[in-house]
Amino acid sequence: MLELDFSPVWSGWRDLAHGAAVTVEVTVGAIVLGCIIGLLLGLGRLNPKRRIVYGLCTAYVSFVRGTPLLVQLFIWFFGFPLVGLTLSAFFCGVVGMGMYSGAYVSEIVRGAVQSVDNGQNEAARSLGLSSAQTMMHVIVPQALVRMIPPLGNEFIALIKNSSLVSLLTITDLMHEGQKIISVSYRSLEVYLAIACVYFVLTNLTGMALKRLESKLRRSRV
Repeated sequence: MLELDFSPVWSGWRDLAHGAAVTVEVTVGAIVLGCIIGLLLGLGRLNPKRRIVYGLCTAYVSFVRGTPLLVQLFIWFFGFPLVGLTLSAFFCGVVGMGMYSGAYVSEIVRGAVQSVDNGQNEAARSLGLSSAQTMMHVIVPQALVRMIPPLGNEFIALIKNSSLVSLLTITDLMHEGQKIISVSYRSLEVYLAIACVYFVLTNLTGMALKRLESKLRRSRV
């Protein structure tokens, strides 16, 4: 009969806590970068008539969404040094994940903006607002509420995908867990503990975004 021994987890909880903190740092950095990139790409893909901007944004989204995140991280960390560009593991993890997430956030932004009734745009323009002013002060604020649920899914997926940065030698939660396993050989117990930490992180993120959505909806009433 299988007997679980969590003593290596208890003795190594400080290392796991440090790894969880690094995971949060990497994920938060990637989320911020991903939202900035996603907003720019999403707005850039709204008007196909601007062929150069639309084409560049579409090519970026197609490439990033069509290739695995792990391959992109390896390009940043292992590929660029071959051409003389050596970057820190943490930087590669944040930028690689942020650029990957930005492609998906862009589709969320584009879909939310396009879902706003066109009459809002026409009314704002009739009041003398420019196209940029209309987008920033009228369309985007309304679209923001509609972005929250899909953005929540993207952020949760990013938290889970952050486990890949351990392969770049970043001392995140997964990396610290692997170190404990290499000494204790209690892989099942350690992986269960790691899974619980990710479960807590993803659920806290989901609850925070639900509260934000509720506040935004009340403020629009």
